[in-house]
Amino acid sequence: MKKTTLVLLGFMALMACKTAKKESNAHDEDHDHFHSQYSSMSDVDAHKIIFPSKTPDRIIVSLTEDANHSFAVNWRTNQQVDTAYVQVAEETHGPDFLLDKNKQQFTAKTEFIAVENIRDQEPLVKAAYHSAIINNLKPGTNYVYRVGDGNKNNDTWSEWFQIKTPSSNKSEPFSFIYFGDAQNDVKSMWSRVLRKSYKMMPEVDFMLHAGDLINHSESDREWGEWFYAGSFIHATVPSVMTPGNHEYDKTVERKKLSALWRPQFTLPENAPIEELKETCYALDYQSMKLISIDAQSFINSEYSRNEQIKWLDSVLASNTKKWITITMHYPIYSTKKGRDNKELREGLKPLIDKYNVDLVLQGHDHTYARGYASNEGLGKTVVEDAGAIYAVSVSGPKMYESQNQDWMVKRGEFTQLFQIITIEGNTLKYDSYTPMGSVYDSFHLIKKEDGTKKIINDPESQEFMRFKSDFIKE
Repeated sequence: MKKTTLVLLGFMALMACKTAKKESNAHDEDHDHFHSQYSSMSDVDAHKIIFPSKTPDRIIVSLTEDANHSFAVNWRTNQQVDTAYVQVAEETHGPDFLLDKNKQQFTAKTEFIAVENIRDQEPLVKAAYHSAIINNLKPGTNYVYRVGDGNKNNDTWSEWFQIKTPSSNKSEPFSFIYFGDAQNDVKSMWSRVLRKSYKMMPEVDFMLHAGDLINHSESDREWGEWFYAGSFIHATVPSVMTPGNHEYDKTVERKKLSALWRPQFTLPENAPIEELKETCYALDYQSMKLISIDAQSFINSEYSRNEQIKWLDSVLASNTKKWITITMHYPIYSTKKGRDNKELREGLKPLIDKYNVDLVLQGHDHTYARGYASNEGLGKTVVEDAGAIYAVSVSGPKMYESQNQDWMVKRGEFTQLFQIITIEGNTLKYDSYTPMGSVYDSFHLIKKEDGTKKIINDPESQEFMRFKSDFIKE
């Protein structure tokens, strides 16, 4: 009898514990539903990419106007985190950078964003987006940083990331990687391109994205794939990006920039007009002036077009840097049959020629081409004073056909590519690679003291050609 009583009491206690646990879980689920939606949306296949938590994700560093002394960082959490921080320290050989005397803490700007991508039948996503610009840094110095909610629990902080500010020595060499459109199947197919580029150049100084990072501007899933593909690379190698037509909302005829562009990226705000902040901008990086033109806005609006032309004229007129690179999504010279961006060419090429711009890096056409206006199809190995070099590239798997044109020195189709560009003193080296690490195109650009330039095309790389017809027969 005593044994039966004890068993019955034990069973009642167990049931009481289970009931309490169930009620507690139900309360947690209600709480999570409001903030993170994880419990109610776990049946969404891509829920780990789409939905945020208290732990930071989508961490990315960007170049600022004063890259020698600052960097920008953005990240995302769920809306339980309404105040967030960045901790920064000079890197040390051991854990001593963690000492309070060695690290600083900065409060981030936080905004709550709710996006529901009805076009692709994606669920409502509520997130907190955090951003900060870390100033007063030393040039040419290694730093570590992490982002989080300020709690002592490391679970709600990111890992410590490494980043190095550029040198104040303008003659010191630097490198950056240029990507054309990623756009489609980003997690599946673009990730290998980005990761191979990093493997080949782990000391790269920054990465440049020439628009169409994703396909549907309001797709939280696609943005999640873009950040997933880059992972820690986005958090350690600064990025700059210019918007493409797919960063503009198609449901309103590409007239509105993605609602997630500015919350996700912190870019220079020295645009000519308010609506172009963080899409049209200029910055200095060692010996180079880098300029982003918002090509979609340029096409959309005569007002924007005129403002960008006037602004570009003033930026180039006051430039003191040896090298000038312009990036925009739509090409000055298109590679694809039936495409012609006449407004861009008529508005910008006179300034490109007037101020002796060196590189114009573009996307949009989902093919590869590189050349210069005066090429005239001559195919020379050494070219004296050729003017600006125009490149169109693609890094994602979506491919179009192209047509041979006189301005092209090299073209290709059906090939995912990335370009590593290195500047050292009077020489610019440009190498275009496939995801297998093969050189597809290569040249040196040597700039003389009077500003004239000599191109030396690599004849060996010119022999490597790929076209859609090689793989797909009509």
